[in-house]
Amino acid sequence: MTAQLPLGIGVRDDAAFANYFPGANSEAVSAVQRSACAEGEQMIYLWGAPGVGKTHLLQAACHQANARGEAVAYVPLAQADEFSPGLLEGFEQLALVCIDDIQAIAGQAAWETALFHLYNRMRDSGTHCMIAGSAAPSGVGVALPDLASRLAWGLVLHLDTLDDESVLAALQLRARQRGLELPDEVAQFLLRRERRDMPALFALLERLDHASLAAQRKLTIPFIKGIIEA
Repeated sequence: MTAQLPLGIGVRDDAAFANYFPGANSEAVSAVQRSACAEGEQMIYLWGAPGVGKTHLLQAACHQANARGEAVAYVPLAQADEFSPGLLEGFEQLALVCIDDIQAIAGQAAWETALFHLYNRMRDSGTHCMIAGSAAPSGVGVALPDLASRLAWGLVLHLDTLDDESVLAALQLRARQRGLELPDEVAQFLLRRERRDMPALFALLERLDHASLAAQRKLTIPFIKGIIEA
């Protein structure tokens, strides 16, 4: 079973490796997949700009491990004000722990100390751990020197931002996963009109999917313009 966090915090049902377009990040994705299967590196630190898919990969890893019957936990530190560092007690007994947005608690002594001790316990117990941050371990703003050093112990992976061609391919992949046909000219229209931000583009695609189902219409440029400009 998945370890449950308070206040309904969990992972998105649609977070999967199959609908993540890696672009230049294929090796990093493979390393995350191996770790989710209790293979490869025990400790992985992922970093990169917003929108590169750090959260998606952590949640996909949780789904993959959970599907194998393993106990996992996903900890979104961007919501750390909704729970306390004591939540981390006992997580070293799980197979996989994924900690997202570590920069959100940088400089908070209680959280940094709790993470430091959890990291040591997981290292000893064999728990696989993935941590995601907005910058490399040395630049993420952690004040506790021992925690900063722990973050760099394992495999440190940088996720590159997708180029325009890869953004187009990623958008079309997500459309196919939703059963939608997104021709090149339609996808390019979306990229010209909207921010090159993958979460925002995927959210728009979900909105267009619902609209096309309701109207029983294909995703054409005139139809999309009507939805966007409504």
